[in-house]
Amino acid sequence: QVQPVESGGGLVQPGGSLTLSCAASRSTFSSSTMGWYRQAPGKSREWVGFITPGGSTNYADSVKGRFTISRDNAKNVIYLQMNSLKPEDTAVYYCNLGFRSTTYWGQGTQVTVSS
Repeated sequence: QVQPVESGGGLVQPGGSLTLSCAASRSTFSSSTMGWYRQAPGKSREWVGFITPGGSTNYADSVKGRFTISRDNAKNVIYLQMNSLKPEDTAVYYCNLGFRSTTYWGQGTQVTVSS
């Protein structure tokens, strides 16, 4: 199965931290750039950041300095470490990967930042 699978969403207070995971199959993980996106209610999907197979990362300005993407090649998993969370970070977070000219999306995981 090529489709990645996200996990780790939940409810967190403003200023708190949360880590999301995205698992992929071994056959796709090592050669795929993987990205994180999010979609808040009533808004279009927004790019959050990505990580290349070599571990290079890039982030949207809205999360730079607060969010960190990493990958564990032994487990075929990438992570999105989110710190200093704000209510405006509330969204469904999606993971995607590119494999053989096709982009595959996960089902998403809800993150709610609220007191």
